[in-house]
Amino acid sequence: MFIENPEFRFRIIDTEQSLQEILPQLEKSSYLSVDLEADSMFNFREKVCLIQLAVPKMNLVVDPFKINSLEPLKPLFLNQEIQKIFHGADYDIRSLYRDFGFEINNLFDTEMACRFLGANETGLDAVLRERFDIHLDKRFQRKDWSDRPLSEEMVEYAARDVVHLHALAGLLQDELRQKGRYDWVVEECGILSKVRPATTNTEALFLKFKGAGRLDRRSLSVLEQLLQLRIRIAEKKNRPVFKIMSSRDLLRLANEKPKTVTDLQKKDFLSDRQTSMYGEWVIAAVQKGMEVSEKDLPVYPRKKAPVMGPEIPGRIKAIKKWRDQLAEELHMDPAMLFNRALMTAIAIKRPDNMKSLGEVDGIRNWQKKEFGKEILKILSHQR
Repeated sequence: MFIENPEFRFRIIDTEQSLQEILPQLEKSSYLSVDLEADSMFNFREKVCLIQLAVPKMNLVVDPFKINSLEPLKPLFLNQEIQKIFHGADYDIRSLYRDFGFEINNLFDTEMACRFLGANETGLDAVLRERFDIHLDKRFQRKDWSDRPLSEEMVEYAARDVVHLHALAGLLQDELRQKGRYDWVVEECGILSKVRPATTNTEALFLKFKGAGRLDRRSLSVLEQLLQLRIRIAEKKNRPVFKIMSSRDLLRLANEKPKTVTDLQKKDFLSDRQTSMYGEWVIAAVQKGMEVSEKDLPVYPRKKAPVMGPEIPGRIKAIKKWRDQLAEELHMDPAMLFNRALMTAIAIKRPDNMKSLGEVDGIRNWQKKEFGKEILKILSHQR
C-alpha cells in the first residue's frame, strides 16, 4: 500500500507478497538506510514493531506484526556489496538479531561518524538541523508502537526518519576522508556490527544492578529477592520493570528492610498505589532475603585490579597527557582516541615495538597505524 502527501511518498510492506515485490529493487541498491521502532517503554519483552528502509526513489515501512517471516530480508543485511546506514546502530543491531536473526555486514553508523568528527551534538535531529536545516517531527518518539492500529501520521513519522540518512552518510564520509579518519570509523563500525543482545542466564539479578556493589551481604540478599519479585510482576503485567518499581526505591528497601506494610506507608518507600498493589509481596520478599543463612548470603564479585608496579601511573600519566593534547588538536572527545582502560593496558605491557603494541587487548588497527610510533616513543622515555 502506498501512502503519499504532496511532499512525501512511502510504501507500507505488510504482506509476504509485497515483501517479495520490493526485494529486487532493494538488492540492486548500493546502500540501504535503516531504522526501527520498538516498544521497550511499554512491554516486558521488547520487540521490533516497525522497520524503516530507504533506497533510491523508494521509502518503505515494514510491519513485522503482519508478516509471518522476514527471512527474505536476511541476505540483504548480509550482503557485503550493500552498505547499511544506521544512526546510532547499537540498539538496532541487537534488536534485529534478537527478533529476526539478522546479521549485518558493511555497516556505516552516521552517529559514530559524527563523534569521530568531533560533533557536540550527535542525535539525528540535531545533526540534520545543523547539516541540512531539516527539523524532524518528534511528536511520536515515545509512543507505543505495538499498539495497533497505527495512525497514518505515526507511520509517516517513522518513514521520514531514514529519508536523509544516505545524504548525511555521503557528507560525513567525505569529511572523514578529508581528515584521514574514514578507516577509523569503518573499523569501529565493523566491530559494532557484531554486537549481540544479552543472553538470558541464571546469574543473580543484582550483578547487573547499579549500586549493588555498595551493599553488605544481607542487603544484597534482600535486593535479590526484590529484583526477582519485580521481574515476576512485570512479566505477569507485561510491563517494563521500571514501571513496576524504580531501582532507586528497590535500593532503599534493600538498605532499610521494612518489616510491615505499615512501615512502607510511614516512610513512603513506594507510592500509595504501589503499596496497595505490591506491599505485602514486598514485605514477603524482604523477609525471605532476611531468612537466608549467613553462610549462604550472596557475595558481590570484586574485580581484582591489575597488579601495577610503581612506574605504571607515570606511564599512564604520560600517555594521557599526549592523548589529551592530540584530542584538542583533532577536536575530538579524548576517550574516542584512547580510553582509560586501553591506556592502562598499554602502560602495563609497555610494548617496545609495533608487534607487541598490536598484542595489547582492545587496541584497534587504526590506533596502532596512526599513533603507534608516538606511543612507543612516549613509553621509551618512561621507566
